[in-house]
Amino acid sequence: MSAFFFYTLFYILISGCIIYPPTEFVSAGLTIKDIFSNWLGNENEFFVQYHIKRSVITLFVHSVLPCGYTFGLVLFGHIDNISVLLSHVNVWSIFLACSILMPVYTLSKILIWSMNNWKKHPIAKNLAVYCNSSNNNNNNILWTTVASDINVEYQRIDKVILTTNSITCVIVTDNWIIKVLPYKIMVAHQNDTALIVNRSDTHEMSPTTRGEVQFINIEVKPTRAGSQPFDIRLNVFDFKNLQDKVSRPIIILQNITFHKTLLDKFIDNFKQQVQENPRYEYAEELNQCIGCMQASSNVKLHKQCSSGIGSGNPEDCMICYCRPMWCIDCMAKWLVHDIYNFFECIVLKFFFLIGLHQDKMKMQTWLSSQCTCPVCRVRFCILDVCLIQLI
Repeated sequence: MSAFFFYTLFYILISGCIIYPPTEFVSAGLTIKDIFSNWLGNENEFFVQYHIKRSVITLFVHSVLPCGYTFGLVLFGHIDNISVLLSHVNVWSIFLACSILMPVYTLSKILIWSMNNWKKHPIAKNLAVYCNSSNNNNNNILWTTVASDINVEYQRIDKVILTTNSITCVIVTDNWIIKVLPYKIMVAHQNDTALIVNRSDTHEMSPTTRGEVQFINIEVKPTRAGSQPFDIRLNVFDFKNLQDKVSRPIIILQNITFHKTLLDKFIDNFKQQVQENPRYEYAEELNQCIGCMQASSNVKLHKQCSSGIGSGNPEDCMICYCRPMWCIDCMAKWLVHDIYNFFECIVLKFFFLIGLHQDKMKMQTWLSSQCTCPVCRVRFCILDVCLIQLI
């Protein structure tokens, strides 16, 4: 009996890796599209036809998995264990019948789809919606015209491919938004499609660190009659790539907040840390921030950390005697020295050329890093950044 349960557990594990392949399987080329690559052809040349073939072979392989389990029971002599386990019910007979009928039904469905150049396949039906013809028969024939347009655009190097997981990806070309799923692809033409960010969620990467990952859900709503809406779930740092490629504005609902870039995420963490620092009492009138010239200067570099006390080390934090001239957002951007600040903060442009550039891919180290004052160049850390309290 233990061998039977071990076999069952092993088969469930392997089936799960086939249906939803982990990173190790993808890297080793043990996915359906890699194993059947010779039959599927070249995705870059015939994108739509490739995914029609991929969808049918994926569907058939998944339908065969229960039958494979049954065959393994017979092959390894576990039928007696099944008979004892299910002696009082007829579940085994039902499972055996379903495991045989499932691939047979799937195969018959695939044969029906393949008639007349796959015109009855779900992917072909999705593309037929975008045929500029009122005749349904012509739509079923002319779906290949839409497929050719998509194939041509997919061959261009400026397309954007966003991989959401091992079985799903989003492709954005000049005119099309395409979501690739295991059994089909969803398409929407950009000219008649609305994009709405309707949800965001944040997940802690580790309970012991402040690292987190944020995802957003974008609803793609085509207005073409007969088209189907679908959702796109992305990491927030892929949002900018999507936004730059689509020709339609992406609507963000008022109650949805998320970090559009890595810089936004850092600024939020920077503000959160500065809020915990002591306030700096200031009696004079505050001027506008010389970085953005929009907000009032609301931070002062006031030494709070213990580094440099009696050491004389020039690498330690020092006392800054400059008056408050910066807002908290510009101070955070100065610490990051993101390249986009060349356009966002004109006054900082000169300082960026000579400043210390932090490694933007190591956000965990930013809050513990040192930087230099934009004016007097003395070193400071985030503990020395204090919000101003007027007295």
